[in-house]
Amino acid sequence: MSHPLAEPADPRDPAVDNATDAAAEVDADAQDEVVAELEESLEETEEHDLFPYQAIVLTSFGGPEGPEEVMPFLRRVTGGRGIPDERLEEVAEHYLHFGGKSPINDQNRALIEAIRAELDRREIPIPVLFGNRNSAPFLADAFREAHAEGMTRLLSVTTSAYSCYSSCRQYREDIAAGQLELREEGKEIHVDKVRQYWNHPGFSGANARIVGEAARQRYESSGVVPHLVFVTHSLPIAMDDTSGPGDDEGNLYSRQHLELAAAIAAETAATLGTEVEHDLTYCSRSGPPTQPWLEPDVNDHLRALAERGVRSVVLAPIGFVSDHMEVVFDLDTEAAETAQELGLDLLRVPTVGTDTEFVMGLVDLALERAAQARGEEVATPTWPGGEVRPAICRPGCCPNLRVAKPAACGSD
Repeated sequence: MSHPLAEPADPRDPAVDNATDAAAEVDADAQDEVVAELEESLEETEEHDLFPYQAIVLTSFGGPEGPEEVMPFLRRVTGGRGIPDERLEEVAEHYLHFGGKSPINDQNRALIEAIRAELDRREIPIPVLFGNRNSAPFLADAFREAHAEGMTRLLSVTTSAYSCYSSCRQYREDIAAGQLELREEGKEIHVDKVRQYWNHPGFSGANARIVGEAARQRYESSGVVPHLVFVTHSLPIAMDDTSGPGDDEGNLYSRQHLELAAAIAAETAATLGTEVEHDLTYCSRSGPPTQPWLEPDVNDHLRALAERGVRSVVLAPIGFVSDHMEVVFDLDTEAAETAQELGLDLLRVPTVGTDTEFVMGLVDLALERAAQARGEEVATPTWPGGEVRPAICRPGCCPNLRVAKPAACGSD
């Protein structure tokens, strides 16, 4: 230990100079090591095919996970519409029929695992997060989780394939609301989304294969060509009329479904080697009787088919990604009961769920969007038709008819 009254060392002392130089060399080496690690990390980040995105966020509708969550969930879903609890309690019975738990969250967790496995297969080292619009885990929490891990550039993959306010813009509004919530905490998150994928071959092709195989089995076992009944979620007609860009003709939601249904029916007819009849129907109407919604209702249509003498039906829920409440209650419960009353031979085919072709298609869509973000030319496959919905929505697309809200992932 030095003496407290001793003179300070001469800065020109060789011993001090040597010690200082050694310390400087150590500091320089440490700095070089840190820089090298950062450069290596950056190189690794740039190397993967989903760059510039650091994570995928599976973005979904949400659903209750127990009886106590049902009414709060329904109030969030219908917030601002003035729907009384008495009406919501009627809808709540659908969930309580299944113990108060929607199957959608577990199905999305399974889809996340399938996407992760496909990313691993392609050696793309980014995580897949989960964010809901109407139930935990909420989108803002997913963004917060990402930010805490240093991830600020995210890609949303929604569980909705078609174009209208409730299946596209409303997701964009909730993404924007989640971003704002984090911004108020001093955290910035940039989020892009994949395009609406109703006619991406991963979704449309998987549906065509599933329907075609079911129809073939029924035809071969009975000798009767089944009638194909396609089903999607009903909407207020006003919402369908305004689906699509503001300068377009509208009715994009119903037109997309009609085009896909016709294409799948044509593929099925080619598989069977005979003509196949088909129709598009709707389920899950929830508005007041005075408000016109898209029709026909699937149950009404089954009755009409039975009156025409149809006896074999393949029911195809092409409007849905997974077997959630609108499928297991509206189709597997109500439509199945209607078919039984009518003596119809009804086969409900599965949704795409975690089908390998669908999962690969979702990853392809993510790669497509990443290439666009990097400014690269990229193939945008479609079937049926050649219309590609833009990943950045055009001005006025699928407007909110009740109140204007900020929306992410668009040019307006």
